[in-house]
Amino acid sequence: MKAKENYSGFKGLLKFALNVITWTALIILILLALFLAYYTINNKLYERKGEKFEPFVSLYTIVSGSMEPNINIYDVVVSKRVKNPNEIKVGDVITFVSTSSISKGFTVTHRVIEIVKTDMGVAYRTQGDNNLSPDTAPAEFDNVIGKVILRIPKLGKVQEFLSKKGGWLIAIIIPALFIIISDILKIFKLVGVKNKINEINEKDEKIKKEREKIESKRKEVLRKRLNLNTHEAFIEPIDIKKKTRVVVAFDSKEKITRENYQRRRK
Repeated sequence: MKAKENYSGFKGLLKFALNVITWTALIILILLALFLAYYTINNKLYERKGEKFEPFVSLYTIVSGSMEPNINIYDVVVSKRVKNPNEIKVGDVITFVSTSSISKGFTVTHRVIEIVKTDMGVAYRTQGDNNLSPDTAPAEFDNVIGKVILRIPKLGKVQEFLSKKGGWLIAIIIPALFIIISDILKIFKLVGVKNKINEINEKDEKIKKEREKIESKRKEVLRKRLNLNTHEAFIEPIDIKKKTRVVVAFDSKEKITRENYQRRRK
């Protein structure tokens, strides 16, 4: 009995874990799809106006170990757009378009180690946490994409998988199939419960009919017994008509003759 209970508990826990993973994956995919749709539509609108689109938040996958151990390879950083240079302080991690000779034109995420003023305005001297020396060129404020506000560990692996051929299809089909199969199993379970309820109702109906039949027979037997006892106990009175006796007295001295008898009767 104990083994069965443990198995049931493990099965329920596994089902709960699978549901959490499935729904989490679906929510992430939906959020990513919404963000991509938002980014693509706004980018097209800004291109028509001849302006550069700067999203409120941007997601970037880290592909180098320059910020380890704080930010690792395949982590995804969420960078919030900065409107004022004073919003960035020393110690903040920023995402910017690099002008250094080694990484010129690439999007880089490094930590601010110093704020400097140049002829172009405010600039930020940056360095990777895992690098031995600062970046060769400071990041101008105009090149800053945003300040990092969130790190999502290893989400980049999901992005890499989705970027492969058929990745989106697999990512959508597997959770969808799991949900469909889960719903089908629930339907079968409900049908089974319904059939069981119907069987119980049918059994109850049969038992009820049998009881009614037995009760009817019992009442019939009782009725017959009562009728029989009533007939035995009740005796109809016999109507006996009393006959008048005629007593004729004769004188002892008088002869009893036919004529005298008839005369006396008269």
